[in-house]
Amino acid sequence: ARLSPCPSPSSGMAGNAPTPMQTDKADIDESLYSRQLYVLGHDAMRRMAESNLLLVGCKGLGIEIAKNLALAGIKSLTLHDPSPIEIADLSSQFYFQEKDVGKNRADVSALCLRDLNQYVDIKVDNSSLTSDLLKQFSVVILADAPFKTCLEINDVCHAAGIRFISCQSRGVFGNIFADFGEGFVVHDTNGEPCLSAMISSVTQESPGTVTTLDEVRHGLETGDHVTFTEVQGMTELNGCEPMEIKVTGPYTFTIADTTKLSAYKSGGYAKQVKVPVKVDFKCMRDSVADPEYTISDFAKMDRLPQLLLGFQAVDAFLEQQGQLPMPGNAEHGKQVVAIAKDINSKSKTMVDEVDEKLMRQMASNARGDLSPMAAVLGGIAAQEALKACSGKFSPIKQWFFFDCVEALPEEELPPSEYELKGTRYDGQIAVFGKNLHERIMSLNYFLVGAGAIGCEMLKNWALMGLGCGPDGCVHLTDMDTIEKSNLNRQFLFRPTDIQKLKATTAAEAVTRMNTSFNVKCYSTRVGPESEDLFDDDFFENLDGVCNALDNVQARLYMDQRCVYYQRPLLESGTLGTKGNVQVVVPNLTESYGSSRDPPEKSIPICTLKNFPNAIEHTIQWARDDFEGVFKQSQEDINSYLSMPDYIATLKKQPGTALTTLEALKENLVTKKPTSFTDCVVWARLRFEDLFHNQIKQLLFNFPLDMVTSAGAPFWSAPKRPPTPLVFNADNPTHLGFVCAAANLRAVNYGIKGSSDPAALRAAIADVMVPEFTPQRGVKIQVTEGEASEAAAAGGDMDDDCMQRIAGELPPPGSLGAFRSAPIEFEKDDDANFHMDYITACSNLRASNYSIEAADRHQTKLIAGKIIPAIATTTSMVTGFVCIELYKLCQGKKLESYKNAFANLALPFCSFSEPIRAPARKYRDEEWTLWSRIDINEGDMSLQKFLDFFKTRYQLEVSMISCGVSILYSGFMTSKKKLEERLPMPMSELACSIAKMELTPKQKYLIFEVCAVDEEDEDVETPYVRFKFRD
Repeated sequence: ARLSPCPSPSSGMAGNAPTPMQTDKADIDESLYSRQLYVLGHDAMRRMAESNLLLVGCKGLGIEIAKNLALAGIKSLTLHDPSPIEIADLSSQFYFQEKDVGKNRADVSALCLRDLNQYVDIKVDNSSLTSDLLKQFSVVILADAPFKTCLEINDVCHAAGIRFISCQSRGVFGNIFADFGEGFVVHDTNGEPCLSAMISSVTQESPGTVTTLDEVRHGLETGDHVTFTEVQGMTELNGCEPMEIKVTGPYTFTIADTTKLSAYKSGGYAKQVKVPVKVDFKCMRDSVADPEYTISDFAKMDRLPQLLLGFQAVDAFLEQQGQLPMPGNAEHGKQVVAIAKDINSKSKTMVDEVDEKLMRQMASNARGDLSPMAAVLGGIAAQEALKACSGKFSPIKQWFFFDCVEALPEEELPPSEYELKGTRYDGQIAVFGKNLHERIMSLNYFLVGAGAIGCEMLKNWALMGLGCGPDGCVHLTDMDTIEKSNLNRQFLFRPTDIQKLKATTAAEAVTRMNTSFNVKCYSTRVGPESEDLFDDDFFENLDGVCNALDNVQARLYMDQRCVYYQRPLLESGTLGTKGNVQVVVPNLTESYGSSRDPPEKSIPICTLKNFPNAIEHTIQWARDDFEGVFKQSQEDINSYLSMPDYIATLKKQPGTALTTLEALKENLVTKKPTSFTDCVVWARLRFEDLFHNQIKQLLFNFPLDMVTSAGAPFWSAPKRPPTPLVFNADNPTHLGFVCAAANLRAVNYGIKGSSDPAALRAAIADVMVPEFTPQRGVKIQVTEGEASEAAAAGGDMDDDCMQRIAGELPPPGSLGAFRSAPIEFEKDDDANFHMDYITACSNLRASNYSIEAADRHQTKLIAGKIIPAIATTTSMVTGFVCIELYKLCQGKKLESYKNAFANLALPFCSFSEPIRAPARKYRDEEWTLWSRIDINEGDMSLQKFLDFFKTRYQLEVSMISCGVSILYSGFMTSKKKLEERLPMPMSELACSIAKMELTPKQKYLIFEVCAVDEEDEDVETPYVRFKFRD
């Protein structure tokens, strides 16, 4: 495929995606698609909503694609599959049940798909795939179609300008082919947000060199395009056509010739611009002869031509024999090898030598049908179809092959292992044999989380038969309830399930897919508080744990549990089109907690409070304001009314005591509302304080013409000079702020609110706004150092002032049963005024500082700390996880496991061998993070505990701790204390000294030990797991 710049989004091949902005944002159900919108954007979503797609093939791979497309929100999806359902289809087709055998595949699939998304029209057309039929669609997808059929359909599609995708899943082998025609327009190649950088200089030369402020790297890449704003001096750059850049350093890049432009003076921003590009695709016949590959695994890139040859050979065997090769059939394997050699001999661009072992593996896997492979390939193929509809992200160019041969059994299995019995699991048995399948059936796994990853994982496990045997079980926990925004990617849930518990609802849905699936549900958060439920017996009966979590804290906790109980952990996560998988194997690999992501960079306090220069700063400021005004200050009211010693306690917090008392006085005395009109008055005056008075005070302290001690202008980048706002009731943002603030204030005090603009304007007109005069002596921190010093000093603690304010507060008893109603921020309720307030508040502050405003959608992303998500990525990631689970069941060697990272937008996949757990040696012992010293000799005394180390390890114990308490130290000065403790049982020591509270079911205590060897050298030992009772 060839890339070339595209002059406008509307150009391209006939039938290409519509131009952006053809419909209004209101056409998109943001409450349903909110998380996906942050991945794709409104323009791409609108183009998808105008696209009609045809899917040919409704087995496991086809239904995975269909499910993802239906969730994504295309206009219509027509299914084509005239074949009847067979029992083997149930290996990976989650909508088929035993009772459906003999029915039409497309009809049964359509009935279930229609429940996924009311906005997508699901149709069935099992007529012949004629040229006239194909031309009704903008995208045609073939799932598991023979190679010959793919060639014939692609010929028609390529000639007619119809985007075409084919994909096949055969055991542990899969392929995807994409042909979007000539001149296909990609509007955004990577989906990353456009970058912006503050400029410190621009040279007058050819090419001109742009230097950015050295606070943050510009992050741009050679070939990116930028335009400029707010540049002083070289004003010709402002609003210029996008310029292509060449990066020369982390803070510099070059642009076009600037010699004829005015001299640069100061300021300005370089802003990245996404320039559409055209991509040319070859038809399938030409691409077979001259293939171009998107690499799935760089360790296997030499294998790609062999895989292309192998898929052709298997399909040729099917055409010749009328059936696919049988698993484990040596004769069929030889025939496929012979066919491959024949095809290769007639081709000029295939391989130098046919890999016979790989061909035999592909032949043996031809009848394999694995749900994890369908999940991986279905997620990727569906995303390619969405690219074809929307022009969002870079397409596959043009072949994508994926295999996981390292998951296959190490030793060749006898043919009897592959004997197919006509069950729903035949597709899995055809790949791994009966013994491994029975092992999977008997597994006991703990799935933590029933969100997007959890739903997909449950589906895969039910199809794999995990936990479906008499001794198997899946334990599922999730304390959350279902929200509307979940429905876009958590496909086990329906609109009627909103507000139900995720765990029980997901379990019920997946049990309908496989009635043999054994699942036990909990609605409990994992953590120290739930260790009486998820106790020793619980973990010791598990075969492994799979995380489907959305926060690092819970991930780290489960990682610690798995290390302690020595259980494998399957860890994964998604962020938009990006996904990652980590497999943690006991006594072999590092754990999840062995490496940490760098902490999220925080915004300096002085920047937030006084010197914002980006919309992220104003949104965070507004979010903090919401929390302080409508939640924290209201909680302070309730604490004052319910705690007799509240004032005394408050005085112990000198940094916030005076501010808190002043807020209490305002909320309970001077500005306590009794009507909604009072709330409007408060909101109008709050506007004046935040966006006018505080800005005037800031400019009084730091005038616009102020210079620093070095003679430079004080108001220079990154500081932006502010302007006070003058309230205007006809300005929607001004009025919207007052409306939202007044209604939230009303909620705090149990007053009925109103959104009537006329009533609001009438109340606002009567508000007396006092004229503001800046005050001298007001200290405003300019640097982080000053802010830190002010925080450390704790502010001015005026006891007399505090006492006076406390005396002006009404006695708690005088307010009777009154309690404030603190507001918990909820981003997904469009009627609660939360996001209305934060959006208006942020944009008004942005207006103060001449920062480009953000719409409600973008504000919600930042204020709500939303993790963008899309179903295709989740599908792919859970497939990767389940492939690793196959390996865990076989006890594979380290080199067989694969940690994965993928980005569907690029598209990019990378696999790496997990890092081996580092080991330290002492004598003949080798200890890793997985090591522990198990003492299972009853509740021995402290003396016997010390003797155990002396005898077993030739170590002198110098200290024993339990929790934060020291039970024993070799440096104890009190001989009496030592004599008392030596004969005491260890559990008694833990209870009496460490104040441990032992539960009735608890069997173990954890001790940390410091020891020295015979040469008095410190020896780092593992922790001790001490079993004090059976």
